[in-house]
Order: sequence, then C-alpha cells, then structure tokens
Amino acid sequence: MNATAAALLGLLHDGPATGGELVAAAEERFGTFFSVTRSQVYRELPALHKEGYVRLGKQGPRSSQQYVLTAAGKKAFKAWLTSASAPDHLRSPLILRVVNSGVLTPKQRATLFESARETYKAELDEARAAVKAAVDPVEKAVAEFGQAHARAALKLLDAVSSA
Repeated sequence: MNATAAALLGLLHDGPATGGELVAAAEERFGTFFSVTRSQVYRELPALHKEGYVRLGKQGPRSSQQYVLTAAGKKAFKAWLTSASAPDHLRSPLILRVVNSGVLTPKQRATLFESARETYKAELDEARAAVKAAVDPVEKAVAEFGQAHARAALKLLDAVSSA
C-alpha cells in the first residue's frame, strides 16, 4: 500500500467522506508534511474500493460519492502502520527552486529567496502557535517538527543568499 492510500484510509477512520472532503481533511490534518492532491485522491479511491478497503456510501449533491472504510480497510491500514517504515522522500519545491536558481539573474534569485523567506517565516509563526495550542503530546511533537522544518528552510535560504 502506498502512503497516499494509507493517508486516505487513516482519514476515513473519522467517518464516511467524499473525495473533496478527504482533500480538505488531509490539508487540515497533515499540513505541509504530507500533501494529497485532488487527482491523487480520485485515483486512489477506486483502487481502494477494488481492494475492498472502502465501500460506496451515500450519493451526495453534484454526483459526489461518499466512501466508507470497511473492516478489511481498517485491517490493511493497521498492517501498514505497523510495517517497517521506508525512508522519507522529501519533495520540496523550495529545494527544487534553489538547486535550479542558477538560471536566474542575481535580482531574480534575490527576489525568489526573499519571497521564500517570507513564506517560511509565516510557516514558523504558524508552527509556534500550533505548539502553544497543542494539548496532545503527539500533536505537540508534530508541531515542533514543523518549527524545525521552517527553521531549516530559513537556514538554507540564509546560506544560499550569502553565497
């Protein structure tokens, strides 16, 4: 099972949801750490249904289809959770831009780095607020990871700006 499918099964533990609701829930729950695009959700849901991990629920407005987690889906999700973890694969648009910034003029590079710096400063502020608001120790640890990630991005930007 791939991580996107596992993410969807995890979200469906909260109850039946449509594809659109799953996209919104993923953004809320996973934040910047694990992105789930609309196209990924709509590609995975039929595969999960074919495997018997979800069943079709109520038909909603505008032909939206609800999906419901099955017992087999719960079992498969728990098996995925307890399986050996593979290493993380970072997909960072920031790093992609930094690595390829040599094609830009010095002014364009400076603008790119300053824009990214503002984005990560805001992300750091949000992560700090999340740490303060966290009640659950796991939620707090994830928020602290968010702080560390934003700080690392800012450190990278400082290093390449002075290069």
